[in-house]
Amino acid sequence: MKLGAFSISLSVKDIHASKKFYETLGFTAFGGDISHNWLILKNGDTIIGLFQGMFEGNLMTFNPGWDQNAQKLNDFEDVREIQKSLKASGLSLISEADEATTGPASLMIADPDGNMILLDQHV
Repeated sequence: MKLGAFSISLSVKDIHASKKFYETLGFTAFGGDISHNWLILKNGDTIIGLFQGMFEGNLMTFNPGWDQNAQKLNDFEDVREIQKSLKASGLSLISEADEATTGPASLMIADPDGNMILLDQHV
């Protein structure tokens, strides 16, 4: 199963304070829009997303169809195919991609300890 680019999506209280903190750790802005309360930061191949007021708790995020530079992959496993595999394995999904569509879609699952995992396909 190819899950795509990996990042941690952090639910933050003050996006400006968080940006400053992670910049001190060597991260630089890579994408997003801080005026809309979300920002993507990168340090080498490590990516974190800062999201203020968008969701509760932190998420592990995978982006099928993208590499670690948010560039489209020519060969990738569509989120709907991943979803079929997960369901066939007996995993319960919190939210599902519409299998009647193509293109961008997402799904959410939780691991046995309640850690949330988002598969968010943008292509």
